[in-house]
Amino acid sequence: MARIRARALLAGGAAAIALAGLISPSVSAAEEISAAHVSDRRSQAIDNIGASGAWWVNDLGNFSPRARAEVARLLFGSDGLDLSAYRYNIGGGGTGVTTPERAPQDFLEDDGSYDWSKDPGGRAFLKYAARYGVEDLIAFVNSAPAEWKTNGKSCGGHLDAVHEKDFARYIADVTDHFARRGARFDYISPFNEPTNSFDGCGQEGMLVDVGQRDDIVRTLGAELDARGRRTGIIADESSSTDGFNSEVPQWLSQPGTSRYVDKLAHHTYNNPSDASRTQVAETARSFGKESWSTEICCFGGGGTGWKQEYDPTIDNALLMSRIMHKDFTVAHDSAFHWWVALSNMMGVDPETGASAKNDQGWNDGLIYYDPTYAANGNQKLYLTKRYYALGQYSRFVRPGAVLHEVTGAPSGVEVSAFKRKGRWTLVVNNHNATASELTLTLPGSGLAAKKAVRTSATENWAAAGLPSVDGNRVTASLPARSITTYVIG
Repeated sequence: MARIRARALLAGGAAAIALAGLISPSVSAAEEISAAHVSDRRSQAIDNIGASGAWWVNDLGNFSPRARAEVARLLFGSDGLDLSAYRYNIGGGGTGVTTPERAPQDFLEDDGSYDWSKDPGGRAFLKYAARYGVEDLIAFVNSAPAEWKTNGKSCGGHLDAVHEKDFARYIADVTDHFARRGARFDYISPFNEPTNSFDGCGQEGMLVDVGQRDDIVRTLGAELDARGRRTGIIADESSSTDGFNSEVPQWLSQPGTSRYVDKLAHHTYNNPSDASRTQVAETARSFGKESWSTEICCFGGGGTGWKQEYDPTIDNALLMSRIMHKDFTVAHDSAFHWWVALSNMMGVDPETGASAKNDQGWNDGLIYYDPTYAANGNQKLYLTKRYYALGQYSRFVRPGAVLHEVTGAPSGVEVSAFKRKGRWTLVVNNHNATASELTLTLPGSGLAAKKAVRTSATENWAAAGLPSVDGNRVTASLPARSITTYVIG
């Protein structure tokens, strides 16, 4: 069993207890009072950690080749986030969408043919992801092409049931096209946030009622099978864990449906309780499936609930890391995907306000760029602490890493423990305003510290001092308000 023990400044109390003969003088009272344990029992294996390419790729397609290459390095390179998943948005054509950069092109022409030269920005970054060897490429759909919708728009309305086969063939054709060009999709998500039509038309969206979800999944699954495609289907990308828990059992239990679903997916925009996250794990397990957390953003104000705010600091980064910790350790999700990798929703002039909080922008991006780049030529990139927080996981928790449960962590400290190929990766969040001294005892013997990397208010993936190791006991100090990743082998 592994133990993490917070050592408070209780020397006087420890001495008094020792004199009373209650404990050995060589063991501190803090060690006896506060003990955390890492189980040697395996939990879920991690599939991937990623982010999406909606809709910033439409703007970045206008940036210089050098700027685009730099973004690709920051997202996919081994010296960047080294993402193991990338979500490509199959556009619905943007018909009726009032925000131009959120109106991705589709490939379908009026005569039923395809124009594969469309969506140049999206195609460029999908190609980058494939070239960098991102482990899982995922295609997701916000809206079917407008001509197959009940309202003739890429926002609002439903997919007309008479066009479900057309829609399935279209997705399969897109999949085949990119596979022939070296970007094979590992998974497809045929609908996204199905209870929200986005009929305000600020972005693409499509209602998919519970009774239609199984029809779309079976139709697409049959089409992919007929073509010999090994592309998996993920569903249903519910906006909330509560919606996931109540609606997935209704459609997934329909005859002939479960066999086509590879992963179950939810979003966490409802700021879920631990009980709701626990039910996600139970729902997925009841169908013999793994769950993925595939979208979150836009929390703030010191909490993990929806709030308009732009906060590039360690404060919001720690909240993000808390969400990741809970998704992995409470919902037992096998994947975590941030919403948009890049955003222009900073809310202020980036040249003067990029590093400060404001209530005009949004916490939707990891990296930001100037929304007026076309007028002023500014193609600079502005990295947030969220970028570095995600990297504390994505760079070290690689596909195949297995979660191990940690219990009894000190107040204000969260520990996620993963093991892969004989090495432990520990991601430790210290939310406290003061430093915490920790002692960690891991299963096994003959351990040695390999690496320590930290992000804090003043550090970005900084090399931290290696913890001391005595057998299987590891001792380290956590600075206040920090995220530290330890690699121990």
